[in-house]
Amino acid sequence: MTLAGEGLTEAEVAERVERGEVNDVPPRNSRSAADIVRANVLTRFNALIGVLFLIILVVGPLQDGLFGFVIVANTGIGIIQELRAKRTLDNLAVIGEARPRVRREGRTTELPTDRIVLGDLIALRPGEKCVVDGEVTEADGLEVDESLLTGESDPVVKRPGDAVLSGSFVVAGTGAFTATRVGRQAYAAQLAEEASRFTLVRSELRGGISRLLKYITWMMVPAALGLILSQLVVEHNDVHEAVRRMVAGIVPMVPEGLVLLTSVAFAIGVIRLGRRQCLVQELPAIEGLARVDVVCLDKTGTLTEGGMDVAEVRPLDGADEAYLARVLAAFGASDPHPNASLRAIGAAYPAPGDGPDAWRLTATLPFSSARKYSGAAFAEPDGTPSAWLLGAPDVLLTAGHPVLAEVDRLDREGLRVLLLAHAADGLPPGGDGRPDPGPRADADDGRADPEPATRPAALVVLEQRLRPDAGDTLAYFAEQDVDTKVISGDNAVSVGAVAAKLRLPGAQHPVDAREMPADRTCLARAVEGGTVFGRVTPQQKRQLVGALQAEGHTVAMTGDGVNDVLALKDADIGVCMGSGSEATKAVAQIVLLNDSFATLPSVVGEGRRVIGNIERVAHLFLTKTVYSVLLAVLVICWQVPYPFLPRHLTLLSSLTIGIPAFFLALAPNRERARPHFVRRVLRYAVPCGLIAGVATFATYLLARHHYSGAGALAAETSAATLTLFLIAMWVLAIVARPYTWWRVGLVAAMGAAFLVVLATPWLQRFFALKLVGAVVPWTAVGVAAVAGVLLEAAWRLVARRLPA
Repeated sequence: MTLAGEGLTEAEVAERVERGEVNDVPPRNSRSAADIVRANVLTRFNALIGVLFLIILVVGPLQDGLFGFVIVANTGIGIIQELRAKRTLDNLAVIGEARPRVRREGRTTELPTDRIVLGDLIALRPGEKCVVDGEVTEADGLEVDESLLTGESDPVVKRPGDAVLSGSFVVAGTGAFTATRVGRQAYAAQLAEEASRFTLVRSELRGGISRLLKYITWMMVPAALGLILSQLVVEHNDVHEAVRRMVAGIVPMVPEGLVLLTSVAFAIGVIRLGRRQCLVQELPAIEGLARVDVVCLDKTGTLTEGGMDVAEVRPLDGADEAYLARVLAAFGASDPHPNASLRAIGAAYPAPGDGPDAWRLTATLPFSSARKYSGAAFAEPDGTPSAWLLGAPDVLLTAGHPVLAEVDRLDREGLRVLLLAHAADGLPPGGDGRPDPGPRADADDGRADPEPATRPAALVVLEQRLRPDAGDTLAYFAEQDVDTKVISGDNAVSVGAVAAKLRLPGAQHPVDAREMPADRTCLARAVEGGTVFGRVTPQQKRQLVGALQAEGHTVAMTGDGVNDVLALKDADIGVCMGSGSEATKAVAQIVLLNDSFATLPSVVGEGRRVIGNIERVAHLFLTKTVYSVLLAVLVICWQVPYPFLPRHLTLLSSLTIGIPAFFLALAPNRERARPHFVRRVLRYAVPCGLIAGVATFATYLLARHHYSGAGALAAETSAATLTLFLIAMWVLAIVARPYTWWRVGLVAAMGAAFLVVLATPWLQRFFALKLVGAVVPWTAVGVAAVAGVLLEAAWRLVARRLPA
């Protein structure tokens, strides 16, 4: 729109900047580098490991403190990956951020939101978000949705002098407002200052890991205290040796790498998706979309491209084609910010411009998704007034009208049909610049109030452009057992025809939302049984999403228009196209900046990679924790020296958990995400850890009975280390399934590395590992083999008795 006011001068802007009256909103999507470093370094487990590392530095030798350097390296990797993810998020956020149009010194320019100052004159058009609080100065059919702030879904009519709040968005009409509160003083900023920051919000994966860490802490504290007292009593003649073995018992109880790898996996997911022009506004959204089992799609902008073409205009009741062309030309030029339909009409029927044959616009009725039509009134070249409506035929015509039969036939061909109708009594209320919010749903039957008296003039037939990648994407979801529901405000038959062209199962039986039951239970059944839903109002979209969630589904909603905002907000995961309105981008967790629906499988794939691989490596970390706690308990009960030094467990953890887990956590994984993460991980890790702990301690006791003399403890430790390594490798081999060439190579490489340590003299000395004789080493191998058979049996038994 053309703003009447001149706006602020550059001098006034500079003065306000000097006073700090700038829209310095809290940062979104990204925390500072200092916050990232602090979050990765200042953790409970890093503090514990750091204290133990300092103790080892005091008592020596240095090789028993290797675990400290591993923690430093792992934490460094986590910081680097999160900083890379921050940079990716920040760069993509700049691409996708709102750039409101601001009037200054008589010129309208797009500015970043943080350059708006108090008193700026800001233009509004459909789909745009109010980025600051203000007072309306101009309004032309302006309707604002404040549901994100107040919860009230009905649009609010705004006239000059009315207040607008940041966070609301325009659903119809145009206007302008003067900024009265900016930055942290704005209403939405006060509500969302904390929530809009980069946060690792709750998710099943992170919540599950937090619960696991809580359980582990409860186990660690008594085990560690008992181990400390035990080793001081057993090794009372050598305090340094007692301290080293006490540290060796505590360190492996800490699954510090599990938290680290989760953060790294999420961060790398953000980076990978960023390369595909996908902005993940909340990290767990990657995980959430992987858990989705129902995807609700809006047809326009998702299955079809934004553009349309006029296929034909069919005059009705003998209307003159030349006259209709002039009406359509005038109508197409009536809206300065036309939707896709009006753009297609304007392209097919360009306005002649000013002159004696020009039609003068006298009033408009903006399109509303609730009304399903728009209107315009003109003074024709001879001065004759005329008013016209353009919209859904089944809304503008009474039920049973003969024209609707032809409309249904065209709809079944997948064409979009609009009715151009003469408004005999002029535009309905709101056509003089005071828009009404459109028809309201009746509480009894959900039908709209009677529409204005109209005389049909022509059917405008539009061809919709299917997205070339939509069919393949729908097929992907079908293969992954994800149900697809198409929810559109367009005619149900037309939407069904479009979906049928894309081979969507169930598209042949579209459902008209106006005929759906109001009862929540019946509505849920109807939604479960249907695939394509047409004539859905914004409020009904929200109800459909809620009905699916009430049935236990995890629902993703895609959309790009303001009529999708309520459903996007309520869905478990909201996905918005990059060309969508600012309102939809504000509430969506994922924004497809390249407008490619085909990017969704990549997001699902990243989520499944993160969830599946973290669950895979969690088995390794928790198995280690279980056998470490069990070994500590057994040592306390038997009152013997702890069988390992820190260097032994550092070596074992690196080769059987740390290095393999890093590769496994970042590997491709297309397994569908399943619920009950904690239960599923513990049911495997606990029996594996118990078998490993008992078998290792058995070897240790056998070795204590066999060896004697000065080097007995070192020989006993070496034998126990061999058994534990073989068992841990067996667990790794189980977790790495199904095998691929690189996974087989990874397991083999870890085994070869351990053999190198055993065969290299200086590494033997460095790690204090030397197998003595043949009886005990082969006994250690035999015990490990028996434990391996038990591991396989336990793995299969648990999988069979407790299916996921």
